[in-house]
Amino acid sequence: MANKKDLVIIGSGPAGLCAAIYAGRAMLDQVVIEKESFSGGQVITTERIDNYPGLYGISGYEMAMKFREHANQLEIPFMEGEVTEIIDNSSGETSSKLVTLTNGETIETKAVIFATGARHKMLSVKGEKELTGAGVSYCATCDGAFFRGKTVAVVGGGDVALEDALYLSNLCEKVYLIHRRDGLRGAKVLQRRVAEAANIEFLPFYEVQEICGDGMVEKIRIKQNQTGDEKELPVSGIFIAIGMDPQNEAAKGLLELDKTGYICAGEDCRTSVPGIYAAGDIRTKSLRQVVTAVADGAVAIASLEQDLNN
Repeated sequence: MANKKDLVIIGSGPAGLCAAIYAGRAMLDQVVIEKESFSGGQVITTERIDNYPGLYGISGYEMAMKFREHANQLEIPFMEGEVTEIIDNSSGETSSKLVTLTNGETIETKAVIFATGARHKMLSVKGEKELTGAGVSYCATCDGAFFRGKTVAVVGGGDVALEDALYLSNLCEKVYLIHRRDGLRGAKVLQRRVAEAANIEFLPFYEVQEICGDGMVEKIRIKQNQTGDEKELPVSGIFIAIGMDPQNEAAKGLLELDKTGYICAGEDCRTSVPGIYAAGDIRTKSLRQVVTAVADGAVAIASLEQDLNN
């Protein structure tokens, strides 16, 4: 027999934890399902956060622990597991969802919040994992200020990579823009601005082979994929902007997704299925930051309470 809950929150990053806190204050019978044995999501890997109000300079790990401690004070139940399927058994005005986990356990719930986030695509080269948070970054607006006056590299050819290069060009002495092709995919206006920036050097047909450094990024080794020539670039940081993978496995076939795989949900966090909400990086939105994820968690509960009351 399935356990019964008012709410199942899938994911325990900032969006999921904030939703859990607000649901706890609303006295909703809930459970938070986290894929890993720890809370925090990808913020855990961030060395320092300077753009969250009131917590200047905090590490991502410390922030995640503070969020989790807040949830623990409200005695919110957590369980480790992975959702494999969600079935919408709603009828008439009654909302009922059946959530199934990999271990076969099922939970019957009135509402579900997807807070599964999105993961940055990695280059998967030597040194990337080891130096993440120590010069390897996936967010220029988060970490760019740490590289003021220094030389950095941006990898990618789309809008995000070009926007990152332009943003960093205002902070850094020099920016290398590395792309494996000669043609950039970003908007023409961004391409023109990149070409006009005196301190951005475009390196077409190059691919990163290795990220090097003793505790911090010191240089990168790149290869020209047309000639095979290799060279080293001394840089203090490398910003990888080759896309993101929304963690949408349990949403496929159930919810409306956009063409890139994010769950379609507006500012009220409601999805295409009544009683199911999306909060944080997993939903369609223009800015993916800790502060917007936390806001989504609060908004999702407000929408849920309104729907339950109606």
